[in-house]
Amino acid sequence: METIQDEKRLESETVRKVTWRLLPFLMLCYLFAFIDRGNIGMAALQMNQDIGLSPKMFGFASSLFFIAYFIFEVPSNLALQKFGARKWLARIMISWGLISASTALVQGPTSLYFVRFILGAAEAGFFPGVVLYLTYWVPSAYRARIVALFMVAIPAASFVASPVSALLLQMDGIGGLRGWHWLFVLEGLPTVLLGLVCLSFLTDRPDQAHWLNEQQRQWLVATMNREAASRAAKQHIPLWKLFSQPHVWGMALVCACASAAGSVLNVWQPQLLRSFGLTVMQTGLVNSIPYLIASVLMVWWGRHSDRTGERRWHTAVPLILIGSGLALATLAHTLVPVVLLLTMVLIGAYSFKGPFWAMASSWLATGSAAAGLAGINAVSNLIGGGVMVNVYGWVKSATGSYAMALLPMVGLSVVSVAILLVLSRKSRAAGTGALKEAVR
Repeated sequence: METIQDEKRLESETVRKVTWRLLPFLMLCYLFAFIDRGNIGMAALQMNQDIGLSPKMFGFASSLFFIAYFIFEVPSNLALQKFGARKWLARIMISWGLISASTALVQGPTSLYFVRFILGAAEAGFFPGVVLYLTYWVPSAYRARIVALFMVAIPAASFVASPVSALLLQMDGIGGLRGWHWLFVLEGLPTVLLGLVCLSFLTDRPDQAHWLNEQQRQWLVATMNREAASRAAKQHIPLWKLFSQPHVWGMALVCACASAAGSVLNVWQPQLLRSFGLTVMQTGLVNSIPYLIASVLMVWWGRHSDRTGERRWHTAVPLILIGSGLALATLAHTLVPVVLLLTMVLIGAYSFKGPFWAMASSWLATGSAAAGLAGINAVSNLIGGGVMVNVYGWVKSATGSYAMALLPMVGLSVVSVAILLVLSRKSRAAGTGALKEAVR
């Protein structure tokens, strides 16, 4: 009994030390990732008029980030596997920070299109790279709560950035620059500094972790090797065959619903709220409220998924929340119910992430994980960001209604729930993972 207690204590101490060493820094990095990709939403309150952007043009400019992300995400994740997380994550952050700051130099639609595209190319691979990196360090029993904690940086970014961006917009005229110029520069450059810190702070693999004692390091290496061997027992799928599997595309479509809800609201929500007659500062403050609530609940939901060991319904329920909130939001015409329903949508969009990525990583064989995770995320971002952000702009231009433009995402949520339930049922029936079942 004492041996079991000692083992449990060693496990708890090791996971806690790994969590406190890696997670706060990775969360800070991801916080700035979402600030830098999403600050165009607040900047639009000034920028769109200055450079002559229509709703369609703004939607297209915003979507280019996700199109480039789709093109470069899998190669980026494979590069991380080759060069190591420390060097590659640093490269990603330094390049995207510089490009984000350079958005202040755009003069019109064409230059904005170019900058948003190369920003997506620069940032591609960061999120799936971190998810892959965490599979080297975090045992599977803890992964949903750790991924949820890491991903709390997404809603936290909008919670922090919305009022901060509104304040930066008040710098209009200082140094002969517009407020949105200051916004991009002052929110982009900190990422460069964080990228430089990556080079000295991150450790590539557990066997290199000198900040763990010998006993903790041995336990972690043995545990992660055992889990990697278990995943390797699932049939490895070559890269070309991986992306010919309906299950991979199915997982990407499931993820696309949450991606669309998060991306569309991140880009368009400030303008939607401003349409109720709010000032820029009021818009920034009100815009932050749904993200604060979503930040808290996504952590609780990820912990609940780990505690119960249940992934299927912990992933499906948030998708149902998204669809219901969006459908009801199209019927609301005053500010308070709209904010409440958007909060409901964002709770679903972010609570979805921890259980889903824990489930998806467990379905992939070890050798397919890097390409598989990146591919799922890339396709979901292409649909959720590249397509749906554009669709929102088209519907808004055609109807003049910010609310009606939410309708296409309602249909996507219905499709996503149906696919998830089918995939997870097949996976449970197979007993070894959906992808192994698919290639028998």
